[in-house]
Amino acid sequence: MGTFRLKGPTLTELVTEAVEMGYKHIDTAQAYENEADVGRGLAQTRSDDVFVTTKVWFDSFKHQQVLDSLKQSADKLQRDCIDMALIHWPSPNNEVPMEETLDALAEARQQGLIKHFGVSNFTIGLMERAIKHVGADNIMTNQIEVHPFMQNRKVTEACKNKGIRVTAYLPVAKGKVVENDTLRAIASQHNVTAAQVTIAWELQKGFVSIPSTTKTDHLRSNFKAQKIELTDQDMADIDGLDRNERIIDPDFAPEWD
Repeated sequence: MGTFRLKGPTLTELVTEAVEMGYKHIDTAQAYENEADVGRGLAQTRSDDVFVTTKVWFDSFKHQQVLDSLKQSADKLQRDCIDMALIHWPSPNNEVPMEETLDALAEARQQGLIKHFGVSNFTIGLMERAIKHVGADNIMTNQIEVHPFMQNRKVTEACKNKGIRVTAYLPVAKGKVVENDTLRAIASQHNVTAAQVTIAWELQKGFVSIPSTTKTDHLRSNFKAQKIELTDQDMADIDGLDRNERIIDPDFAPEWD
């Protein structure tokens, strides 16, 4: 379950409902300003086996800032140990060397603040630099934008080759997938929704998909997408929808591959 742009009591209730449905992974970030809302939701249910990811924002990339910010995140999330922390974006203009932030994440793991760490919005070059410093085995994931219209193939292939898991954000392209004729036709054949087809496509590619929603029925249907088995032709048809349509591209973003 993704939590981008969700906040307040609505998010708290959705997190609780998600865990009760069987969700095992909740994704949040310091920049979302909703960690406390997520934490309240987790505290209201039995969530010991739920994997929680947060992300460190670039105003906290210096060594001690990383450690201090993760302690604050853990308090807000009501967790003794955060399952995974990511570098949310590469440091703009390399103001704080990536190596310093990675070292801090490694120390946070050593201290028991986190169990794993990874990166987000990293290009191939940035991934290679991170791997050179800490090794690919220490980078659990690269969280990047992936959906049928932005398949990010160069980066996803590089991740696969380096043994780094892809976490796909904005999997349903802010709802745009429901308007696509190809996805709707495939959905009709399987008696499901276009959003479910998209999530199933990502899962069959081996990606971790983190859709977010404000509606309980969508939360449930997103979860059920795991059970959909798309044909090779379905997969090929969706692969053909790529048009490099990037949705998230802030002015501080790296030069994309």
